[in-house]
Amino acid sequence: MEAIVHPDGRLIWRGQPIRCSLGQGGVRVNKVEGDGATPAGVLPVRRIFYRADRVPPPRGLAPVEPISSSDGWCDDPDERDYNRFVRLPHDGSHEQLWRQDALYDVIVVLGWNDRPVVKRRGSAIFLHVATPDYAPTEGCVALALPDLSRVLAEGLTSVRVLAV
Repeated sequence: MEAIVHPDGRLIWRGQPIRCSLGQGGVRVNKVEGDGATPAGVLPVRRIFYRADRVPPPRGLAPVEPISSSDGWCDDPDERDYNRFVRLPHDGSHEQLWRQDALYDVIVVLGWNDRPVVKRRGSAIFLHVATPDYAPTEGCVALALPDLSRVLAEGLTSVRVLAV
C-alpha cells in the first residue's frame, strides 16, 4: 500500500492525514546531493533497519534487520559505495546509522537513486523517526514512532512524495 506525502508535511495513509517532517530544502523533482530536499516521486520500501537495544523488530513487508554500531550509509558521490549500506570504519563520507538520538531507531530505506545509482543525485533517503517538534530533515521523510510502526505493520510498500 502506498502513502502519499504532501509538501506541507502531511502523509496520507488509508485516507487519514499523519503529520510528518520533510527536508529542510523542501520537495524537489531534481534532487541533488547536499540540497537538503526530499525527492519527489514514488519511493519503494527496500529494507527496514532497527535498533534492537531500543525497540522491538518492526512488522513490515520488507526485510527487517537489526543495526549495529558499525553500520553506516555512504553519502560520498566520489566513492564506489555511494548511496549504499556500508560497514564502518569507511573511508568516504557517510552517515552512522547507530545514533545517540532516537531518529534512526527505525529506518526504512526508500528506493531513491539506487537502481542505478547516479553520482550526486542524492543518497540516504529514509523514512525514519521524527524529532518531537517535527524539525526538518536532511531530505528524508520522518514520522512519530507510533505512526511509523503502524504504517509499516499495515503494509506500507511505497511512499509517493508529491511536488509543489
